[in-house]
Amino acid sequence: MAKAEITFDSVMADLKTGRYKPVYYLMGTEDYYIDAISSYIEQHVLTDVEKEFNQTVIYGADTDIANVINTAKRYPMMAEHQVVIVKEAQNIKNIEDLLYYVQKPLESTILVLCHKQGTLDRRKKLAGEIEKIGVLYESKKLKDAQLPAFIENYVSKTGLKIDNQAVELMVEYVGGDLNRLTGELDKLAFSCKNSLIITADLVEKNIGISKEFNVFELKNAILDRNILKANRIINYFENNPKNNPIQMTVAYLFSFFSMLMQAYYAPERTDQGVASFLGLKSPWAAKDYMRGMKVFSGVKTMQIIGELRETDAKSKGIGNTSLSDGDLMKELLFKILH
Repeated sequence: MAKAEITFDSVMADLKTGRYKPVYYLMGTEDYYIDAISSYIEQHVLTDVEKEFNQTVIYGADTDIANVINTAKRYPMMAEHQVVIVKEAQNIKNIEDLLYYVQKPLESTILVLCHKQGTLDRRKKLAGEIEKIGVLYESKKLKDAQLPAFIENYVSKTGLKIDNQAVELMVEYVGGDLNRLTGELDKLAFSCKNSLIITADLVEKNIGISKEFNVFELKNAILDRNILKANRIINYFENNPKNNPIQMTVAYLFSFFSMLMQAYYAPERTDQGVASFLGLKSPWAAKDYMRGMKVFSGVKTMQIIGELRETDAKSKGIGNTSLSDGDLMKELLFKILH
């Protein structure tokens, strides 16, 4: 029987029911989940009184593996457990020497090692021994397609809801840094005083996004073939590059037109049929793709995807020696709409 995968939810579920392991090795490229697990242990395992003598936080750059092991071998004082948290564990030299402790850990100690932006070599014996007696958890970056579900799930835990356009705004303008993303969501939840729904308007007001000049309005102007409005938005982006970098704009349009290309293959070209084929949450979410199929042919959509790829390359200096980001966007817009 295969061993169940260690996930963030499974680790948290065990912690919340008091099922503790003697060693937690938290590693990977996504800091958010590592911080969330270690913070929960730091805040909830011991009472405030017990923490005075039984909770130790060590930083990897300021210690060595011998000190970590000696600290972990101490017995708790007037408490069931002692908690030892090693932050920045990636800075500890000779981490493999932890094997001697892991093979015979002190059951009353909860040792937490936070190894960020890297992983323990799973081929080494230490990794295997940790898996036998504790938790070896790898925290991975979420893919862009996973961010909407993460946002909705996080917001639901506050007792609120978030509308589809607000989710899109958060994904495009805040991005996949989960610590920043959750911080912004916390601020939005606090600002959502008389409503149970986080709206796009609330996001725009609190995150500094222009209500009139953003990538969603650019997409709408393109679908409406409103050349004047589209150019006004591009000019605004050119004058405010920090909040509207060309790479983000091109990435958003590439994602939209790539999905539009897929929509042409939907067996049933209705809101429901396209939404189901694209894996969208509701028929409402398919409305822009339905509009797009009326405005652009499949051949034109393929051409636009090619133009977007070329613009992205040029924005990174490939095959471009003179055009500014603003000029590149104007050139792209002309090719899309003509």
